[in-house]
Amino acid sequence: MTKFNTRRHDLDWLRIIAFLLLIFYHIGMFYVPWEWHVKSVHAGEGAEPLMSLLNPWRLSLLFFISGVALRFLSAKLGAGGLARDRVVRMGLPILAGVVLVVAPQSWLQLVESGEFDGGFLAFYPQYLNPASDFSIITPTWNHLWYIVYLLVYSLMLAPVAGPISRFMEGRGAAITGRLFAGRLGIVMVIALPLLPHTAYRLFLDPYFPTTHNLVWDWANHAHSLTILMTGFLLAKDAAFWAAIRRAILPVIVLTLALGSGLTIVWSNWDMLASSTSGWDWIIWPARMARIAYAWLAILSLLALAERYLNRAGPALTYMTEAVFPWYILHQTIIVMAGFWLTRQGLDVWTEFALLVLVTMGGCALLHEYLIRRVGWLRPWFGLKPKPSRRPAAMEQGSPA
Repeated sequence: MTKFNTRRHDLDWLRIIAFLLLIFYHIGMFYVPWEWHVKSVHAGEGAEPLMSLLNPWRLSLLFFISGVALRFLSAKLGAGGLARDRVVRMGLPILAGVVLVVAPQSWLQLVESGEFDGGFLAFYPQYLNPASDFSIITPTWNHLWYIVYLLVYSLMLAPVAGPISRFMEGRGAAITGRLFAGRLGIVMVIALPLLPHTAYRLFLDPYFPTTHNLVWDWANHAHSLTILMTGFLLAKDAAFWAAIRRAILPVIVLTLALGSGLTIVWSNWDMLASSTSGWDWIIWPARMARIAYAWLAILSLLALAERYLNRAGPALTYMTEAVFPWYILHQTIIVMAGFWLTRQGLDVWTEFALLVLVTMGGCALLHEYLIRRVGWLRPWFGLKPKPSRRPAAMEQGSPA
């Protein structure tokens, strides 16, 4: 039985797994036809089905876990302490990322598109100049938008975290105890969290496509903030987690069924969407099914992690600290290594294997032999100034 006021090793593990999947997803972006910073000469449609299955829930899972982490952290630090901690633990990595880490991505993107033909040192002053006449905004945060949004949401939540937590531990717990009880609780744990996201899909998504522009990304904000608040509200709710345990088999079956059906639809999307196909009626049901698939996948992973991963160990301790620096570094390594490797005349599998090796090895080496060992450098990658025996985890308030 999970103890809801103690360390959640299962969610620590799941957070690590989610970030590792995100790294592989961005490696995949180098190979699919979708727009990205640089592209492999071998880019094609082969990896699209797998990428499409990951895309609906990969970041939503991280926002959910972040909401859980904020619940534990707010109880420990209070409103002011939570705000100060987030500004330091996330604000410094954002600054370092925008000023330095992300810059090579923009440089190589512009080199590949033919907009810039000089070296990085010639590009860097122009990158720092917001008035530079490029087709992309510089300076920028690229993949670090997740940290930017999470910082904003955390600061919004800090002043009301205490009252919300007290409500959820009192009257709120009584309400969820009734909602998630018995067999009906399985239905409720699946259906209730879907309602706001279904409304956003109908009334916001068509008008506010995802841009990662903080001030004009309203559909993305609605989805991301809602899933974060779902994690925050239900982090310590015994009835919710009990319902997830009871629902493990149906949610896994439904996830697999929806994922299989959606893969067929997505693979034939252009044909089905054609008004002359006779199948265009399926488009909106498929869009709704995608929302359901994302939440069912998250529920499946939460249930499996609680059952099989709720244990501590040296590997968890180390990777809990390492995963945030890896996240900050990985996309720049992918872009730089991929840009060079794809110009070496390698076959696709050799190129892919080397890209994975360089990405994972680069993150591991930079974290182990530079970031974690240099005290003044650690805060710029979301770590405490000095190494500690107990790296940040769920109840200590990990940066993400």
